[in-house]
Amino acid sequence: MMQNKIINEILDFVLPRFCHNCNVKLDQHENVLCRHCFASIEIARDDFVQYEFRRKFESDKLVDDFFAHFIFEKSEVLQELIHELKYSKQFQIGIFLGEILGKVISNKKYDWQIDEIIPVPLHRLKKAERGFNQSYYISKGINKILLKDINTKLLKRIRYTETQTNKNLESRKDNMRSAFKITNSDYAAGKNFLLVDDVITTGATISECAKILKENGAANVYAASVAIADF
Repeated sequence: MMQNKIINEILDFVLPRFCHNCNVKLDQHENVLCRHCFASIEIARDDFVQYEFRRKFESDKLVDDFFAHFIFEKSEVLQELIHELKYSKQFQIGIFLGEILGKVISNKKYDWQIDEIIPVPLHRLKKAERGFNQSYYISKGINKILLKDINTKLLKRIRYTETQTNKNLESRKDNMRSAFKITNSDYAAGKNFLLVDDVITTGATISECAKILKENGAANVYAASVAIADF
């Protein structure tokens, strides 16, 4: 333990790390964000998360339970982090956020008997344009805590959908219909899956993924996101 501490101190001296938000030098106990910037991110209260579950998912009976840890606010620290992850290939941010999410899930959702983690898929053109799927790196962080396999092949996005930004709830649902397919219709039967996305707004994308899994025999489909946006 003492040897590891000394090695970390040397590494921090030779290769200092800086906060992705305020650029202050991080100490050896900090990762990605300094304590001050991390504390500025609003945590989603349990009652708010349950309210959003009822509002977005409960009536469709496709998603069995849902969790998000933070509130997504525009022009705030978390938005900048997710933007860096998605557009600057800062993969360690995704893993960092996923580890946080995994730790909270392991404490609060211990009854989720998860078999596999599924990052919400990108269409191949979007993935080629960006070069990666940000939800995969969040899933990697969750995997480090929950120790559940990540499955990137079972669900495929087969339709390149229009941006959801300026659409209302019904339009978003229509936009996502038939956007995904399952690659092995027998594989999902009886399994419990955790769908992972970076930010959930209306829940239309998650619901469509859950629908495909349930239609192919999945026992339970849970959903988790780093943050939830008010819509």
